[in-house]
Amino acid sequence: MVTCHIRYVVDPDKLAEFEAYARMWIPLVTKFGGTHHGYFLPSEGASDIAVALFSFPSLAAYETYRAAAATDPECQAAIAFNDLHRTFLRYDRSFMRPVLS
Repeated sequence: MVTCHIRYVVDPDKLAEFEAYARMWIPLVTKFGGTHHGYFLPSEGASDIAVALFSFPSLAAYETYRAAAATDPECQAAIAFNDLHRTFLRYDRSFMRPVLS
């Protein structure tokens, strides 16, 4: 299993729009075989950092998802929503493997 950790620098004035964008992606990751662990929005502390975590059975499965998302109409609609609203300034993506009991 591989877990993708995305750290976003968000526009604090557009948190409602970012949340709408995030809610679009949760079912899309599931649609393509992943498990979404949620988006985590600013609460206390830094007001411009958000995080998303989702897992796929393997890095190959994640790459298959990325390729499919590139042409999927729902994924493209989510991307267009962010292009319109500019809810985040940048993001960093890391891949991790969980240690579970």
